[in-house]
Amino acid sequence: MGDPKKRSKNYSKPRKSFQKERIAKEKEARKLYGLKNQREYLQAESAVRGKRTNARKLLALGLELRIIREKELIDSLKRIGILRGTPTLDDVLTLTPEALLERRLQTIVWRKGLANTVKQARQFITHGHIAIDTKRVTVPSYVVTAEDETKMTYYGPEMVLQEKKIKTKVSQEKKNQMKDDFEEAKPAEKSEAKPAEKKEVKIGAKGE
Repeated sequence: MGDPKKRSKNYSKPRKSFQKERIAKEKEARKLYGLKNQREYLQAESAVRGKRTNARKLLALGLELRIIREKELIDSLKRIGILRGTPTLDDVLTLTPEALLERRLQTIVWRKGLANTVKQARQFITHGHIAIDTKRVTVPSYVVTAEDETKMTYYGPEMVLQEKKIKTKVSQEKKNQMKDDFEEAKPAEKSEAKPAEKKEVKIGAKGE
């Protein structure tokens, strides 16, 4: 047996590594969709970029061939639930990575209420508690088709979800600071003014 084939990279890194707006956007997406790392976001971005590139190439084709290829492209996007209704190439050109992230198995498990949080959804999937059409799926990035979305259930016994309790923890240092701020803001009590003590001044005789 030869060496196993090295998998080709299915994403590309941005040309400029440090862009404040892009980094903030990726960080927000990773938090919202429970992504493990930046690579998962870049994979979705590269996949959507490829669809937009195909749509731009179709605009340069002849009318007959363009109609055939356009239908194939749009049907593929409708099959995985990214596009709905009667979309056009303009809708393909405006796709964003978030459109594909919404079709991840992890996101849909969370959206359908099979997990309390998106991170819990990822845990259920990796532990083998989610099935599509009675078949276990353990890949959080699995792209769910519009047809399979209705066939999603728990694998085995139904999971019992507990209500999420929100607890706020305040450190002792913060409590002391709040107490000090309260004492400073508290109005001082008015005290009764005491009459000033009269000092006796003795005037001695002249010449003393």
